[in-house]
Amino acid sequence: MRARRYTISDGKMVLYLKDAKEGGYVVTSPLDPELITEAETVEEAFRNGYDAAKSLRQSRRKLIRKLQSAGAA
Repeated sequence: MRARRYTISDGKMVLYLKDAKEGGYVVTSPLDPELITEAETVEEAFRNGYDAAKSLRQSRRKLIRKLQSAGAA
């Protein structure tokens, strides 16, 4: 059986949900290919999606600061 994929949005975030083999969903974003998480429900998908997006932003800011300080040295 082919896995189903859904596109969902809450007006702020767009997510793809794909049926996971072990149950629940694999959650990705068409706007950020590095955003990948898992969820059991649609509601959890948004919570996890927002958490993953926040973590990615923080990691990217930290990397930029590190690269800028290395370039200034």
